[in-house]
Order: sequence, then C-alpha cells, then structure tokens
Amino acid sequence: MFKFLFGSRASAPEVKRETQRETVTRALGEVNEILATLDPKPQITIYPQEGTLTVELPEQMPDEAKALPAPEKSGA
Repeated sequence: MFKFLFGSRASAPEVKRETQRETVTRALGEVNEILATLDPKPQITIYPQEGTLTVELPEQMPDEAKALPAPEKSGA
C-alpha cells in the first residue's frame, strides 16, 4: 500500500560468514606467502601447549632498508 513511501522491501544480499577453519587456512596462506619472499628467513617458534607461534623478524626488513635511512649505531 505504501510502497511509494518506504520503497520495496528487497532482501539485503546475504554475506557469507567465514568459518574458523576457513579463517585459519586463509591467514596461514597469507603468512606463508609473505614469509616465502623474505631473505633472510625469520625464525619461527611454535608453542603447542599455548597454541601460539612467534616469528622473529630481522632488525630491519628489506623494504624498510629501501625506504628508511640506516639505523644509527649507539655506543660510539
């Protein structure tokens, strides 16, 4: 009756929610893709009891070396 005022009630497009498995798979793929390009390779430590991991990156990343001046060495 009042479609001209409120517009048609077309259903909103459904957004597919990502499952936890899909999230982990996607994130792991992204991390592996990034780590594969790094040289030198970072050290990866896995903590099975906590279910976590750490990635020890070098002090200066390759893209930072191109964009930023060399870090100053203190202790002179």
